[in-house]
Amino acid sequence: MDRSRSARLRRVLVAAVAAVLGAVVLVPGTAAAAGTGVITGYGGKCVDVAGANTANGTKVQLWTCNGTGAQSWTVGTDGTIRALGKCLDVSGGSTADGAKVQLWDCNGTGAQQWVANAARDIVNPQANKCLDATGPSSADGTPLQIWSCGGGANQKWTVPGGGGGGGGSGFVVSEAQFNQMFPNRNSFYTYAGLTNAMTKYPAFATTGSDTVKRQEAAAFLANVSHETGGLVYIHEINTANWPTYCDWSQPYGCPAGQSAYHGRGPIQLSWNFNYKAAGDALGVDLLNNPDLVATNASISWQTGLWYWMTGTGNAGTTSHNAMVNGQGFGTTIRAINSIECNGGNPAQVQSRVNLYNQFVAVLGVPAGGNLTC
Repeated sequence: MDRSRSARLRRVLVAAVAAVLGAVVLVPGTAAAAGTGVITGYGGKCVDVAGANTANGTKVQLWTCNGTGAQSWTVGTDGTIRALGKCLDVSGGSTADGAKVQLWDCNGTGAQQWVANAARDIVNPQANKCLDATGPSSADGTPLQIWSCGGGANQKWTVPGGGGGGGGSGFVVSEAQFNQMFPNRNSFYTYAGLTNAMTKYPAFATTGSDTVKRQEAAAFLANVSHETGGLVYIHEINTANWPTYCDWSQPYGCPAGQSAYHGRGPIQLSWNFNYKAAGDALGVDLLNNPDLVATNASISWQTGLWYWMTGTGNAGTTSHNAMVNGQGFGTTIRAINSIECNGGNPAQVQSRVNLYNQFVAVLGVPAGGNLTC
């Protein structure tokens, strides 16, 4: 980003809580809600059975997604969540904050009942508390617990079968399509991190017709792909440029250091004033901790969406508005890197357009007009 982008009772209880919470999955008897796959959460990590152990009481934790059976969960139509033939269970049937979550023989008790809602919480109705990453931490081995629902990122989950993410979150790009678009992506750039970040900007790819929603998603991801070499690079690869992104005329200076504000993340956020503005908007101190954009997947995606939804560059409008109002993909290029426009770098413009054309094809919609700037 350049400087220009400044039993029955239990069933009744579960169903009642589901109604209150606006639940969309895990309600007993709702067969369409069932699914098998990974459950992703804080920091883009997967819900994991420690050591793939099947003993009663085995810790359930966060761990880097690895495709093993220890991370394959079946969301049951009976309100259970199962892995390795056993159930996700609240230790001792406790309803207290901090009660640990474990693997246990399925027994039909309230300690093994779960409701996922449209807000991406996974709630134990018996305790009326949320599945929570302890700490909060996203480190490998972080144990899961139940805690009073507070809306934090450490309580947001993507559940197979439609709850809280993928198609269930309303995002017009499925995880399979995302992987198709980015076959060589860095594991840091997770789909879960993106869908988590989207909760900050709910208008993104949800405004207008279905075609417009998909065009906007494709436009964002095309620009992101161009900026990061297909979601490969996290940091700006030209390290010689790193010291050039500190504007000492700003009253807050560059507290993290002269070279701390180089391009990072999906939109390659750069300059101290952009880190300050993005951090203020997102409620994160990025001025003093710029490397959060390179170490926290959700925050990293949030910075990309922050600029997409609020930054205008030299376009006179945001990229979001350009796509929603029919100004075309070319206007998003001008908002993100106007230096490439007006013949400044036609090869770079064409690279973005080519990616956009590829991605709208994946999503099955036309590209629309005004593709270049």
